[in-house]
Amino acid sequence: MGGESKIQNLKSEMVQSLRMGSASQVPTRVIGIDPGLNITGYGVVVSRGSDVKLVEAGVIRLPPSHGDNLSARLESLFRELRQVIEEFKPQAMCLEEVYSHADYPRTAILMGHARGVICLAARLEGIPVLSFSAKRVKQSVTGNGNASKVQVQRAVQHYFSLDRTPHPPDVADALAVALCYVNAQRYAGNGKR
Repeated sequence: MGGESKIQNLKSEMVQSLRMGSASQVPTRVIGIDPGLNITGYGVVVSRGSDVKLVEAGVIRLPPSHGDNLSARLESLFRELRQVIEEFKPQAMCLEEVYSHADYPRTAILMGHARGVICLAARLEGIPVLSFSAKRVKQSVTGNGNASKVQVQRAVQHYFSLDRTPHPPDVADALAVALCYVNAQRYAGNGKR
């Protein structure tokens, strides 16, 4: 791992599975990403029919912003994310769409940089990238498109029967977007893969 940034994984006690149906279908490995320039959350799940297993979740912490080091920080994000991709070999990547607020246009632009690097890392590995709106992700995991971050954390905790809520919230957000993908695939194919 790079000296400037590091990947922090959740402890293995957080790895749980839910058995909800037939396991005869081909498994799909999905990585959900919560993009950020300070912390990028990721969550890897394997879905087989209605059985979903949490494989790994964690964060990529980037070096702090110093003057004009954006390109170095983006390089760190790219390098660390490629390591995660190489280790877990996802078949699909999903991200939350960039949300822009008229009062904070700079934030959306900076997030666009991080998102672009993440999409490039996926593209170079031949991984398809799907995007979901924040409202759709929240609706998918909590039943409420206007749910708070705490509600999303608790929903993810409940879904995977975790002892505690995923921390930091970036981890829960990444897992939520992965679950949104799994739920969308189930709905689109009526459980067929």
